[in-house]
Amino acid sequence: MKNPNGYGTVVKLSGKRRNPFAVRKTAGFNEKGYPIYINIGYAPTREAGMIMLAEYNKSPWDIEADKITLAELFELWKEKRMCKLGKSNASSLQSAYKHCKGLERMKYNQIKSYHMQDCIDSCGCGYSTQGAIKNLWGHLDRFAMELDVISKCYSDLLKSEPIPETKKKPFSNEEVQRVWDNQQLPWSDSLLFFLYSGFRISEVLEIKISNIDMESDIPTITEGIKTDAGKNRVVPIHSKIMPIVQNRIEQSKSGYLFEWNGKKLNQTQYRVIWADLMQQLQMQHTPHECRHTFRSRLDSAGANKVCIDRIMGHKSKGTGERVYTHKNIEELKMNIELITN
Repeated sequence: MKNPNGYGTVVKLSGKRRNPFAVRKTAGFNEKGYPIYINIGYAPTREAGMIMLAEYNKSPWDIEADKITLAELFELWKEKRMCKLGKSNASSLQSAYKHCKGLERMKYNQIKSYHMQDCIDSCGCGYSTQGAIKNLWGHLDRFAMELDVISKCYSDLLKSEPIPETKKKPFSNEEVQRVWDNQQLPWSDSLLFFLYSGFRISEVLEIKISNIDMESDIPTITEGIKTDAGKNRVVPIHSKIMPIVQNRIEQSKSGYLFEWNGKKLNQTQYRVIWADLMQQLQMQHTPHECRHTFRSRLDSAGANKVCIDRIMGHKSKGTGERVYTHKNIEELKMNIELITN
């Protein structure tokens, strides 16, 4: 009888062996589509192997610590731990693993800090990717410690290229007014939306029409994807950009607030649009500087610090439990409207 999907299998190996039956389970697939196996053990008979497989499925954490490879540990970590991470973080770590694949057949307890550091140094990428690789090794080491695979976290010794210092340049009041004066330019409405909402570019491009409430006394947008404090936060729509939001809703064919030829807009497409818009407006800014400008203007207008953190999706000591009652939303609306120009 065939075993259930994901249960594992017992296969007979060639040659004369004391324990000719291999007990294994598929942990995933490599880039060529070939299965990556977790080797559970070896048995003298098929029946003994099936018993071993059944015991393993009752307690899959009982692994052979001295035999598990990087590939096997990574697949188990993906199943047990990565699923609990944020979408962006998980995607970054999945990509980082590509730079560690040269070690995937190596037993994890034999991987030292210099092996890990070499993955970072030889990746040929900048500080962001290097940081992701370092972060991944940290996750895997902590997971391996839980399983008693290792007794020391070599990832603590790793170094990656530091994040370069950046000077955020907020839009001046004159520049904001210049955008208003040039609303005839295509996509100028998106720039104004950034300036009066505080959303990140990754969040703006994910805003669905279904997450916009224009019918309530206080129209709001529910969005946010990066952090626990930012996920699914409710942001009142500033009165100055209400017509922009309404117009985009009426024109939407894809179900997203901002789209390209009737389809969901991605960051690469938008950054091309942004570069062209900056050239026409004779400005030099990044989309993230809109977010910086938004916070600076709220702060200058005397907005409540806790409200600013709620609107921006930042963790705040004074925020407490994030419950969006009508009173909360009224307070957020009052603070966001402090930006009057």
